[in-house]
Amino acid sequence: MDGVRLLRLGKRLTELGRAMITDPAAEHLSAGEIAVVSDVYRHPATSVQEIRVRTGFAQSHVSVSVARLRERGLLDAAADPADGRRTLLTVSESARHAIRAHVTRPAEPVIAKAVPDPEKARRVTELLDELAGLLLP
Repeated sequence: MDGVRLLRLGKRLTELGRAMITDPAAEHLSAGEIAVVSDVYRHPATSVQEIRVRTGFAQSHVSVSVARLRERGLLDAAADPADGRRTLLTVSESARHAIRAHVTRPAEPVIAKAVPDPEKARRVTELLDELAGLLLP
């Protein structure tokens, strides 16, 4: 596999993942906003700087995403009790509930739509499970 093919595969997997977690009736979130919400979900009471470090995004990108997500009611902010100048972010309760509902969905229907042959779809699911075990922390 070459680098271009790996990038194309990554893009396709991102599209499939987005189809899994995105509610078509909900307001559209950019890939960056989804990454920020996901990071805050995994690391509650976190700062913009900490999100920047973990995601690798520019601080300005994180700040803009956080502002948009707060406006939409997806993130809550509170002053850091240890340092009042810092703001700590958490996923709002309504967003947490929606995230839980979306992340527990099985991937097989989305994979079956992308790969219509049932045997090949089953194999893709097996391979993705194996890759996740090898590549994800």
